[in-house]
Amino acid sequence: MSDLDVVILAAGKGTRMNSDIPKVMHSLAGRPMLAHVIATARLLSAHRIVVVYGHGGEAVKDHFNANDIEFVCQEPQLGTGHAVQQALPVLDANKTLVLYGDVPLIGAATLQRLLATEADLALLTMELSDPGGYGRILRDRNKKITSIVEEKDATARQRTIREVNTGLLAADTAGLKRWLTDIRNDNAQGEFYLTDIVAGAVREKVDVATASPDNEFEVLGINSTAQLARMERIFQWDNAQHLMSQGVTLADPARVDVRGTLSCGRDVTIDIGCIFEGNVVLGDHVSLGAHCVIRDSHIGPGSMILPFCHIDGATIGSNCRIGPYARFRPGNHLADDVRVGNFVEVKATQIAEGSKANHLSYLGDSEIGRNVNVGAGTITCNYDGANKHRTIIEDNVFIGSDTQIVAPATIGANSTIGAGSTITKDTPEGELTLSRSKQVTIPGWKRPTKSKPD
Repeated sequence: MSDLDVVILAAGKGTRMNSDIPKVMHSLAGRPMLAHVIATARLLSAHRIVVVYGHGGEAVKDHFNANDIEFVCQEPQLGTGHAVQQALPVLDANKTLVLYGDVPLIGAATLQRLLATEADLALLTMELSDPGGYGRILRDRNKKITSIVEEKDATARQRTIREVNTGLLAADTAGLKRWLTDIRNDNAQGEFYLTDIVAGAVREKVDVATASPDNEFEVLGINSTAQLARMERIFQWDNAQHLMSQGVTLADPARVDVRGTLSCGRDVTIDIGCIFEGNVVLGDHVSLGAHCVIRDSHIGPGSMILPFCHIDGATIGSNCRIGPYARFRPGNHLADDVRVGNFVEVKATQIAEGSKANHLSYLGDSEIGRNVNVGAGTITCNYDGANKHRTIIEDNVFIGSDTQIVAPATIGANSTIGAGSTITKDTPEGELTLSRSKQVTIPGWKRPTKSKPD
């Protein structure tokens, strides 16, 4: 069993967000900011993760319903010290780490360094050129920490101090419980500050250790939508640097968004404006054109996705060519060397090797064999108003343009469907099948004209 409990403070209302959504539920890179903190806490193999919730608590609990998370309510919200007090009854590991749900980019390596101090109390601090808004670290002549003063309670001289408290700390759990019993709310905010435990530790002659984060952005909190937008760009830029370090070519690292996980093979090229959501895998030598949205999909080696494609829940084989302007709804599986062209929509369809649908078609609930040519304007009519039905197109079929196949229907192998046909039943193998009205000309027919207003 791990000897670490993690407490995540997530009770704040987030007044400056001007939103009905709890602050920690606002999205950063496609996930609630609290989800980022929980994911990092899990990397530490903690015995217990405790989320202290308050405003909008039921939404928080419902979203993060997991066996390894305990929820503790803070009501009313009387400060950070009061928040940790609510978690004390469930803490039984020797060490407790306190994190914040609105500080989403804290890194596991930084936290491991904080824990590695093995001090009874260790603070994550850093020096800022502009320390405004942060509590200041007060040290004596021997550079030992004596206390932390919040900016609203600081003197003018104390406000010139550049070493600030980030709020994140690791403490001996028994000591934390003792020190929290002594904190008071006689301050400008009338709140119980967690930082006041430092004074209690100092009175016990406990040396307070410090560690610093790898990056300043790791300890930046979010209190407004403007700060959230800034953090989004910080996250995406850092992620872009990671992708490029792996050999991915980004046309512009400032114009790519990963809102989930993106795994890339060798020599992957990504043009501007691409968005990745959920879990996306790009094989070797995949090329993505501008402004594609890819969600929960696997794209095989050598495939080319042309601009403005939307691909959701698809498996695409090797050396395929998709788009531009193709839309893949969930449930598609493409084999190798498949072509799906401009303004083609595909849903819950399997397409075998070498087949192509290059223009202006809808393929839904279908099974398409090898080396099939789907002409422009082809529609698989899969919905009868109540139920979905499947269309099967066997190997080496040629379907002429402007064809409708009313499911359920099977198009036999090696057959041809004449352009302009509406197919309502199975067709035989190796034959030409078509369905057209006789062409006629109606002499003297006139187009309707607009009625003149009265």
